[in-house]
Amino acid sequence: MRPVWLPSDREVRQPIIDEKVIEMNHTRTAKYYYGLIVFVTFLTLVIAAGIRSAPAVLIVPFEEFFGWNRAEISLALSINLLLNGLCGPFAAALMERYGVRPVIASALLLLGAGAGLTLWMQDMWQMILLWGIVIGIGSGFLSTVFGTVVATRWFIQQRGLILGIFSAAGAAGQLLFLPLFANILEWFDWHVIVWVLVAAAFFSLALIILIMRNGPGEVGLVPYGTSAGDTVPDKTTDNPFQAVWQGLKTAVQSKAFWLLSASFFVCGATSVGLIGTHFVSACVDHGITAIFAAGLLSAASVFNIIGVTAAGWLSDRYDNRWLLFWYYLVRGLALFLLPAVLVSDRVILIIFVTVYGLNWIATVPSTIKLAADLFGDRSIVIFGWMMALHQAGSALAAFYAGALQAALHSYTLVFISAAVLCLVAAMIVFLIPGQGHVSAETI
Repeated sequence: MRPVWLPSDREVRQPIIDEKVIEMNHTRTAKYYYGLIVFVTFLTLVIAAGIRSAPAVLIVPFEEFFGWNRAEISLALSINLLLNGLCGPFAAALMERYGVRPVIASALLLLGAGAGLTLWMQDMWQMILLWGIVIGIGSGFLSTVFGTVVATRWFIQQRGLILGIFSAAGAAGQLLFLPLFANILEWFDWHVIVWVLVAAAFFSLALIILIMRNGPGEVGLVPYGTSAGDTVPDKTTDNPFQAVWQGLKTAVQSKAFWLLSASFFVCGATSVGLIGTHFVSACVDHGITAIFAAGLLSAASVFNIIGVTAAGWLSDRYDNRWLLFWYYLVRGLALFLLPAVLVSDRVILIIFVTVYGLNWIATVPSTIKLAADLFGDRSIVIFGWMMALHQAGSALAAFYAGALQAALHSYTLVFISAAVLCLVAAMIVFLIPGQGHVSAETI
């Protein structure tokens, strides 16, 4: 099965592209427009990542201002993470049906409105509605699917480079916004952070409306790198939503899907759900300033980029089950040591952040490669559902960590149990079939 944003085998194709069209595509103005599309997409993904990272520094201020406990706040954030994952499989389908610009503009409108209405928030149900549901759905449509759709529609040559740039946007957003938010809290209060989020969301919305197009054909161009004699597909007549549900139907019948998803569930729980949501709060609980803790978390995003790049290189050369084993083992050992690290000196904490940052999404390339080996041309849609389960793990961990901290006033048991989960995941990966498509017996 092809990705739902790509043309189907039954589409009607346009006439073959001639030399005149290719010449027009190589004008200076045309090249600027391709670059402009990349810039707007990257900036939008950076801003979306910044908004997603805001709860990491808002948990303690919300506790102090509203009098809520960490379990209540974590419930809203867990709903956010869950919806973020569940929206992924449908985001590309909606972009295929209605176009990139209206879908992304609507998502940014949700982010801006959800953040803005926080200024009038008073009750916990409003926190759940705004930060759980509204911002959760908006950020779900501004995931990596958005960047993949843009790269696929606008580029043939250098598509891998463009995808790499878009993939770095999440880390760049965290690197840019987390220290900014922490410094704002040092001098002002959380209301100023909300105004920054609103301004960023609506600034990006304006750029999307003014510049973004659903595809190069809307501005008289063809995908960058198109050669004379190539054909450009018309819009498919297939139902994109059917492809999403068919992918789920295929996946749930596969034992390999559940095994790989179980390990990926642990990845989400121990990265975005636990450390991404609660690391700053855990540091503050141990007398470490929010500015220093947020700086560490943003620094982890730099090592994240290095780690995932190296993991991608390794995934082409070694058995990905063994790679996943080592990634989860190292992560589990790091989490097991974290309670001691938090009460040690800052040098040890910096070492922890370096190791954890390198490991943060190192599991993703190997998981994608195994999915491709197992499910072939169905793997894109199936990986979308695996990503939903990854975010389900994030959601559960975010709530569990907050609830346990509220009850015990400590994260120690949370970190130890997360370490045990990682060790279980390290063992599970060896039950996954290695090479080749899923056999009838596996399904």
